[in-house]
This record gives sequence, structure tokens and C-alpha cells, in this order.
Amino acid sequence: MDSSRSLGIMVPARVYGGLEHNEWKESEMNATTVAVDLAKNVFELAVADEQWRVAERHRLTRTQFERWFNNREVKLVVMEACGSAHHWGRVLRARGIEVRLLPPQYVRAYVKRNKTDAADAAALLEAARAADIKPVAVKSVEQQALQALHRTRSGWMASRTGRINMLRGFCREFGLVVPEGAARGLAQIARFLADERSGLPGMLRGSMRLLLEEIRLMEARIQQLELDLVELAQQSPACQVLQSVPGIGLLTSTAMVAAVGDPRSFDSGRRYASFLGLTPGSSPPAGTATSGASPSAGTATSGCCSPTGHARCCAQLPWRAGAAGSSTA
Repeated sequence: MDSSRSLGIMVPARVYGGLEHNEWKESEMNATTVAVDLAKNVFELAVADEQWRVAERHRLTRTQFERWFNNREVKLVVMEACGSAHHWGRVLRARGIEVRLLPPQYVRAYVKRNKTDAADAAALLEAARAADIKPVAVKSVEQQALQALHRTRSGWMASRTGRINMLRGFCREFGLVVPEGAARGLAQIARFLADERSGLPGMLRGSMRLLLEEIRLMEARIQQLELDLVELAQQSPACQVLQSVPGIGLLTSTAMVAAVGDPRSFDSGRRYASFLGLTPGSSPPAGTATSGASPSAGTATSGCCSPTGHARCCAQLPWRAGAAGSSTA
């Protein structure tokens, strides 16, 4: 029997994946949807036709992936909303291609058998057909930069807190009590270091002074970053609208614009509250539904913001598509 090689596997010449040879060629010509499993250097592609049947599979380098769309008419590209997805979404949209980003936690349920790049790409095609999976909006460059500023601030805040707790622990080990509160605690630690009779060992004082200097340096950096956020918020109409809602200030407004940008991606404040993780958890036993405390869900940026402000925003902002035009980022 004659045979030909497809994807490195010897298969009968007339049959490709359950399709006759002529049907396979027609399927390749009608390929309109591409599922992409993103990675740092190697991209796995599953190309599907109008009937969502996989017609081609490709494993491309970054350079090959950038050139792959040059001579192809692709209507839809499906990707997981993971690292670099928003960048590639903007690149492909500039080519006139529709981009659909899907939440990774929902795509995982469609992976068959072992988790491989090819299986992930095929799972994206299946998940794209699910009507109950809402795509993630592609972020603009400004949104991602604003989100990066918030994450930088969060990292500095966490490092500052860690160093303060370390200094507190050192003092406690030598019988010294540090009062609550960052400002009061740092002032007391500085007095302990200045007092030669405080009981702190001489070999430890140098390192503690360096930690204290690092804390002061991070506080200055955080203050400068917040001044940058103030300037950005003053230039953003969306931030100005959000700050007009009681309970929403600088950090909450800029974080919301970075995470959402266009509120028209939500058809109600209830869905936005669910996106932030403000909805109560549910554990229905034996046919009865009970609501509990809010689960630890939502966006990474929303954790640094006031739940009260978020709740008021969900209740007061004009979320309907007809009234939300002025709130886009």
C-alpha cells in the first residue's frame, strides 16, 4: 500500500485522521481558525476548518510564528490568556484577525489524556466552541504598563513588610518590644540601634542598619511610583470617572482601569463583582443553597484595593453598554 508521511507519522495515502484525501485537502483550504499554545520559544498550532476539524498542526519557533500569518487568510485565533497573550493578541488584531483569549482554568477541562502542547492546542479549539466560556478582553499597551506599575508597587510593599518583620523578630529575640504600626515600629527600632545599651549585639547592628536603609529606600520608591500614578490618573478620563464614586481612590481606580479598561466587557455589575472575587462562596448540601464567605478569587491586582470601593463601583457605575462609552481606557 502506498503511504505518505503526515506530521512525522506514516499513514495510509488516502486517509488522514479519519478524512478521505480529497476531504483533507478541502479542509486545509477552508482552515479559518487557529489555536495557539503559547510558549517562550516554541509555539504549537492547531488549524481547524469551518467544521472545527483539525486540518493542520505546526510547531514553530518565534520567528516562524511571526511570519506564518503573512500568506494565510485566518479569521480567528484562539489562545490562553497567559503570559505574552495580550501582546500577540494586539499583533494579530493589527493584521485584521479576530483574537479570542480564554481563561486557562476553563481550558484545562478540555485537555484529553496527557497534557502536551498538541493536546493543549486541541483543547483550545474545543473550549472556543463552549458558549458559557467568556473570553478575556485583550489589554492595550497602556493597560499592561499600568498593571506592571501596580505589581511593582505590590512587590516593593511586600519586601518592605518582610524586612520590617525581620527587624521586629531580631529585636524580640533579645527581649526588645517593638510597638505595632510600621511608622512607630521603625522609629523604635532606630532608637534601639542608636542606644548602645539597648542589648542588641554589636555584630548584628550593622546588618540591621542596612535593613533599615533598604526600608527607607523602598518607601521613597513607593512614594515616587504613587506620584507617577497620580499623574497618569489625571490624564485618564476613566480614572476620573471612577474616583467620583465614593470609596474609590487613586490605587483602586488605576487598578480597575488596568484590569478591565472597558466595562462593556461585563453586562452587569454582578459579573464584574464575580470577576473580582467579591461574590460569596457556595456549598449547597442536599438540594439547599447556602452562601458563605467570599473565596480567595479574583484578579491579582484587585487584592491591593478596597473591597468597599469595588462594591460601590459595582452598584453605581453605568455598566450597560449604552452608557459605558465614557468609561473606556
